[in-house]
Amino acid sequence: MHQLSKLPSVSRILSDTQIAALVDSHGQTVVTRIVRDTLSAARAAARTGEPVPDVTSLVSRVADTAQTLAMPRLRPVYNLTGTVLHTNLGRALLPEEAVTALVTAARSPCALEYDIEDGGRGDRDDVVAELLCELTGAEAATVVNNNAAAVFLLLNALVRKKKKKVIVSRGELIEIGGAFRIPDIMQRAGADLVEVGTTNRTHLTDFRAAITRRTAMLMKIHTSNYAIQGFTHAVPERELAELAHAHELPFIVDLGSGTLTGLERWGLPHEPTPGESIAAGADLVTFSGDKLLGGPQAGLLVGRRDLIKRIKRNPLKRALRVGKLTLAALEAVLRLYRDPDRLAERLTALQQLTRPEAEIRAATQRLLPDVQRALNALPVTVEIVPLQSQIGSGSLPVDRLPSAGLAVRPQGRKSGVLHRIETGLRELPRPVIGRIEDGALLLDLRCLQRQEEDGFRANLARLSCS
Repeated sequence: MHQLSKLPSVSRILSDTQIAALVDSHGQTVVTRIVRDTLSAARAAARTGEPVPDVTSLVSRVADTAQTLAMPRLRPVYNLTGTVLHTNLGRALLPEEAVTALVTAARSPCALEYDIEDGGRGDRDDVVAELLCELTGAEAATVVNNNAAAVFLLLNALVRKKKKKVIVSRGELIEIGGAFRIPDIMQRAGADLVEVGTTNRTHLTDFRAAITRRTAMLMKIHTSNYAIQGFTHAVPERELAELAHAHELPFIVDLGSGTLTGLERWGLPHEPTPGESIAAGADLVTFSGDKLLGGPQAGLLVGRRDLIKRIKRNPLKRALRVGKLTLAALEAVLRLYRDPDRLAERLTALQQLTRPEAEIRAATQRLLPDVQRALNALPVTVEIVPLQSQIGSGSLPVDRLPSAGLAVRPQGRKSGVLHRIETGLRELPRPVIGRIEDGALLLDLRCLQRQEEDGFRANLARLSCS
């Protein structure tokens, strides 16, 4: 008890000049709570025999806690993982046109559901629907908050009331990040799943044999997050469309990732586009906005006008709709696709995917001395190495892009030092995210732009791996 009496009061701590400055920055309520919590922790520690901290130490603890609490959880990081469209790091970076549009929409009232021409109520989908139809060849379009929602909504709108069946190839019943499975979303949406074919081979006859009076639609799901190679066969979209239409059924294509232009013109692997699916006879196509498209998170549905109309009448459409910020950014990105010749210069995601290996290697040469300097007290070596970047964790994950980076390797058998460095990099003011692979900490510089290098150096100078 004698030790506890040495602890200062709450008011004594609050009267300290450093604490007064914290109150100006963070507010009286927050700082007072931190002071009380700090004193409570010190009191509990003293009861176990630990020495009572002095006022200076307590003030320092309060200041550290206040700084930690004030730090936003959604923090920018340096993505040096080698995965461009990284799901856990927010996927595609928005181009400047989209950032400007988003900020303008955030600061100003917008004609979101207001028809300026006649002064009546408008439809928020109109912000992007015309662009989507122009770029895909579809009759109509609508937008929800992600592609999973798009699939769920179309199934719920077109299948649930009839409790009918949806025919899908067994090899396309994918699972994506977070244990999200297509069969589960179908069940929740009210659809009865009918699996046809085998894991590696499905034929048109498998679909034909499965069609009954209870069939609601035929569905094809693009397996964008894995690839089956070898003895395989998938039914072309055109053949499935013809079969579905012969039985007066809609044919649905879920592209998952989705892009609006052929990526092969920039030397990237071909990815099916909504326009190709529409041209092949698909009645509805769903795809994402924040992957290969290079826009904000969104689920896009394009296709037949009558089906889109039914989907938009579903009460869940309101629950899954997007706000003005998403629409503003999406509209700006879609407008860039009208000028495909300059797309690689203006769309940030495409810039990163098409960045020349030589340019990346030049960046490693510029930054090698800085990384070596930051780690010179540790038993490691740092060298420039060729790397293979990944397009996306859920988009073309098996395809690789030639890249370059820095490899940090321990000297001798001190492998634990890599984890200390990796932790230290994550604790920087702007966390640096790399990857540990084959006994080395790899920092792939594909996604670090030239204009970011000075900031990266200043950030790195604060590295502590103790």
